[in-house]
Amino acid sequence: MPKIQLSLALCALLALAACKAELYSGLTEREANDMVAALMSAGIPATKASGTGGITVAVDEARFPEAMELLNQRGLPARKYESMGDVFKKEGLVSSPTEERARLIYALSEELSRTIAEIDGVLSARIHVVLPESDLLGRDVKPSSASVFVRYAPGTDVESYAPQIKLLVANSIEGLLYDNITVVMVPAAAEVAKAAPVEIVNVLGIWVHPGSVQRLWLTLAALLGAVLIPLAALGFVLWRGRKPKRGIGPPALLDDAGDEAMP
Repeated sequence: MPKIQLSLALCALLALAACKAELYSGLTEREANDMVAALMSAGIPATKASGTGGITVAVDEARFPEAMELLNQRGLPARKYESMGDVFKKEGLVSSPTEERARLIYALSEELSRTIAEIDGVLSARIHVVLPESDLLGRDVKPSSASVFVRYAPGTDVESYAPQIKLLVANSIEGLLYDNITVVMVPAAAEVAKAAPVEIVNVLGIWVHPGSVQRLWLTLAALLGAVLIPLAALGFVLWRGRKPKRGIGPPALLDDAGDEAMP
């Protein structure tokens, strides 16, 4: 009997797992933890599972749109920025001066974007740098400039850091003046209403979300029927096989005169 209960529980868990929808896969441990924490704090149950390519975060299919909206508003998973080492990693071919310059501008933008993204309340940051080529004849060229885009969480005081951000960019790029830097800050959309904390319930030793209780009972009923119906059919067949057929009985005993003997 315990084996049957264990089998039913495992089948029920597999059936419930099949109703999950994956949000993201190939995540690191920190990225997965940040996402699960954000979802659970908003009342959205989430699970994570390790795989060969990283960690996968999943939620119930019914709450998939709500979960994706929340993660987009939180800027999760966080954007990955390339470092100078990633941009200028050694390759077999020799790059041209133009390619090296493009890589330098891109690397500077990535490094500064990652630094600005570390500010509390900043969800994402991007920097576009314009560095004019130097004139070998010494003629005047257009000054360097930069544009900074910052997306921040509503209710935070990120806008007050605009002067510090401009100063950071100006001191990080040679020849770039403070007045030639533009900072655009955009608040993210308001978050979805925070749901009340939801407690999980115990059904036959299985902890499930209250919204999945009915689904669990239906799954268990289907599994129980799949087990009991064949057993009942087998029992009926065995019972019919043991029941004697009408008109067939033990042979009658005859006396010496040929008359049927009385029992």
